[in-house]
Amino acid sequence: MTATVQDLGSPDAAAVADALGRGNCGEVAGDAGRRAQYSADASNYRRIPLAVVLPRERQHVLNALAVCRRLGVPVTSRGAGTSTSGQAVGPGVVLDFSRYFNRLLALDPQARTATVQPGIVLDDLQRAASGHGLLFGADPSTHSRCTLGGMIGNNACGSHSLAWGRTADNVLELEVVTYRGTVVRLGEMTQQEIDEAIAVGDDRGRLIASLHRLAQGNLAALRTKLGQFPRQVSGYALEHLLPERRFNLARALVGSEGTLAVILSATVRLISPPPARALIVLGFQDSGAAADAVPALLSHRLLALEGLDQALTDIVTRPETRAAIDTLPAARAWLFAELGGAEDELPLRATELAETARQATGCTGSEVITDPVRAGRLWRIREDGAGLATRLPDGSEAWPGWEDAAVPPGQLGSYLRQFTRLLEQHDLQGAVYGHFGEGCLHVRINFDFTTEQGTAVFRAFVTDAAQLIAAHGGSLSGEHGDGQARSELLPLMYGPDVVALFEEFKDIWDPDNGLNPGMIVRPLPVDGNLRVSPHRTPLPLTPLSKGFPFHADDGDFAKATRRCVGVGKCRTAAHRGDVMCPSYRVTLDEKDSTRGRARLLYEMTQGEVITDGWRSTEVRDALDLCLSCKGCSADCPVGVDMATYKSEFLYHHYKGRVRPASHYTMGWLPLLSRLAARMPRLVNALTASWPASVVKRLGGIDGRREIPRFADETFLTWFRRRTPRGDGGRGPVMLWVDSFNNHFTPEVLRAGVAVLENAGFRVQVPDGTQCCGLTWITTGQLDVARRVARRTVSSLAPAIEAGMPVVGLEPSCTAALRTDLPELLDGDEHTRARARGLAGATVTLAELLVHQAADWQPPRVDAPSISQTHCHQHATSGFGAESALLHRMGVDNTTLASGCCGLAGNFGFERGHYDVSVAAGEQVLLPAVRSAALDTHILADGFSCRTQIAQRTDRTGTHLAQLIARALPTAGTAAHTHRTPATEKEDARD
Repeated sequence: MTATVQDLGSPDAAAVADALGRGNCGEVAGDAGRRAQYSADASNYRRIPLAVVLPRERQHVLNALAVCRRLGVPVTSRGAGTSTSGQAVGPGVVLDFSRYFNRLLALDPQARTATVQPGIVLDDLQRAASGHGLLFGADPSTHSRCTLGGMIGNNACGSHSLAWGRTADNVLELEVVTYRGTVVRLGEMTQQEIDEAIAVGDDRGRLIASLHRLAQGNLAALRTKLGQFPRQVSGYALEHLLPERRFNLARALVGSEGTLAVILSATVRLISPPPARALIVLGFQDSGAAADAVPALLSHRLLALEGLDQALTDIVTRPETRAAIDTLPAARAWLFAELGGAEDELPLRATELAETARQATGCTGSEVITDPVRAGRLWRIREDGAGLATRLPDGSEAWPGWEDAAVPPGQLGSYLRQFTRLLEQHDLQGAVYGHFGEGCLHVRINFDFTTEQGTAVFRAFVTDAAQLIAAHGGSLSGEHGDGQARSELLPLMYGPDVVALFEEFKDIWDPDNGLNPGMIVRPLPVDGNLRVSPHRTPLPLTPLSKGFPFHADDGDFAKATRRCVGVGKCRTAAHRGDVMCPSYRVTLDEKDSTRGRARLLYEMTQGEVITDGWRSTEVRDALDLCLSCKGCSADCPVGVDMATYKSEFLYHHYKGRVRPASHYTMGWLPLLSRLAARMPRLVNALTASWPASVVKRLGGIDGRREIPRFADETFLTWFRRRTPRGDGGRGPVMLWVDSFNNHFTPEVLRAGVAVLENAGFRVQVPDGTQCCGLTWITTGQLDVARRVARRTVSSLAPAIEAGMPVVGLEPSCTAALRTDLPELLDGDEHTRARARGLAGATVTLAELLVHQAADWQPPRVDAPSISQTHCHQHATSGFGAESALLHRMGVDNTTLASGCCGLAGNFGFERGHYDVSVAAGEQVLLPAVRSAALDTHILADGFSCRTQIAQRTDRTGTHLAQLIARALPTAGTAAHTHRTPATEKEDARD
């Protein structure tokens, strides 16, 4: 018999990785960078694994277990790593199923079943099922990245479990392998099938015999202590071993958190969703009043009943979501009730539901949301709750730890009020939200893990909270599992006898304790292995100077990196309208996700695994495929801004060292462009003929990229010799002359002048040649960027003080003026005030026309268009003003849910990035452009976006200013007549 893992000395990481590599286990990594990436999940806990295995096929899983068994190394199974209780991190080998072992094996629409590998993302299964009018019932808020294996491990539920059940209710069959290598197919079993299996006498038979004896010997406990209400998921689901539940071993395994067996495949049940749905928002005086109303509302056959507290909505900053919140019924808490059924019956049912709510004490009003866009934005608040709640309105950190306790719905009001008092007694705060319809509450609490006293308060609080839950007949976990966060507290809920049954159940499956030890039974302490701990001394990072101030994180770079709490939204696939994280969407590699990079940066500050601080090659390599798109700054629920972190790291990493060639060519592009403008034809000849390959090689540019042609005449040269047009009755505006359009596509800026003058503005440009410093910022040359930015704000100060708007046509530069410069110029107060003034004065063309020229009538362009929103615009201002302006023009526009175009400034030109750059564009944008009809305008305000489109398709992107200018009724400087998309290629060459 193999010794238990506790009995064997732990080999070092290199030896484990070597053994796994020789054992044909798939992709194996034991390097410091990979181990750091997998050191945490979405919980409070941190454990450095010895190695990470990414199996590609079934045999790799079996081989990896065999190697680990021989070495006595524990195994932790992992999907998306979004577990909030610490069960997806471990000290041994982490098996990550998400990257490769993620196929849909079969889908039977007649039987309404699907068979999947454990790494498949829920949304991918849902997309496949939706083609047959079906879906998988459990839908946690992490549906865009959570895996079926992870959902099975935690018995995930989601918003619609009220109608469609938990994961356990939708699992039909599992194929699993134990730590000792026994492969078993699990499902319901009749007594005859049990007897036949036992009679065979093999490993499977002996396993079933032991489980059957356990059930038969403890029928009373299984019937009276377990499965008492739907969200009782703490511990093991031994109630499924009862004969009246058909001895269902598959369902008994659901929620076991990878402690019993490793999943090889799962067959799940699919359901038919209702033909129509309606969202009814109900307002209440407080969360307690909302909780009290739940029992009466449940009689209305709801699909979902979710609760939100104002403390959560106060954290929302995204403009369009904020706008949706501001129109909700006046309240301090809300219930989101969803009905499903035939479309003609929903209005009456919604009215009846609202009437029931109005009879409840504390109800402040109701509203039926019929706009699907607005409804989607409201649901997004709920989906982002786990991330939003990690920062309280005052900016302080909040943590899981009492993440998803549940009580029977009739007990919810009492529990919530006493829970609130318990928070007050411990001087703690938290924003409450969750599945009110099933009595399950989520909350993140401002525990202070940086001090001994704060950690002691954490332990005392969760102990008291566990006793409170037990007093209300509730469950420590309602869907996220026990993990390290709650396993130690299980005796307070179940008592020693049931816990002893759990231990026996674990020992039958895993006598070696090789699978995720310390979870559920024989638990690790709730306050052990904390990610932030007073017992760990961070690496002293003492640069001679600082790049960015990180005010939102108290000037602490380590605190900034730990904004990432692991909810993993950056691992979302394309087609969802978000930008982050473009490189992860291509590679599906954890190291290329915002979360993976944040983990490495945090570990760099700790100095335990990543030991060379700012000089770390592991961090440098992980950041290499970051496009600096800034998508995460808007899409990440906790505002991780990897573009800024990358700039900060590069600043220190290359301080006093030779930089990559592209930092000198692409980073210094504004200055080099000015030199090229003196002899553009010669430069174009060199970059378009045989010397181009040499130029690219020396400049760190990928040989497959075309270098954009410099214009024969810059915009500034043209502008300074022209005579202004129009009456200028609306007053002056400052047109920001960005380096990209000035030197490469001056026709864009000329079109902007034509539009602004037609709208009644008098156009001015900055004195001399100014720059926002973006290219130096993205390459981490922050000292140069700061000097450039300081000159810029000084030059524009008189215009800003005079109240003049600054209109930007290049989104990346506009975003830099709005967000980067105020952070970069954090020195003397006078300069900082000027930078903030410039940020407040900077607007896009559409924002100016929509908000400051509302009575101006734009020309009609009765034509279809598709539009690519630049990443930086997505992150800073969104596309709302542009959409409104296009609507006024009669344009039938479709905004692509494409994410980043893939070029992203210098990124797509740099050697080693071409394949990822192109693949990012090919996910949505480029195919959409190629398939667009010839009469469809391709709108792309970003120079990078237009360049990617021009180089990878036979179409040309059009700036919004060009679209408007070409349609102006009078002859102008940008174009004399309305041009069609078929002539846009020629326009770009002029």
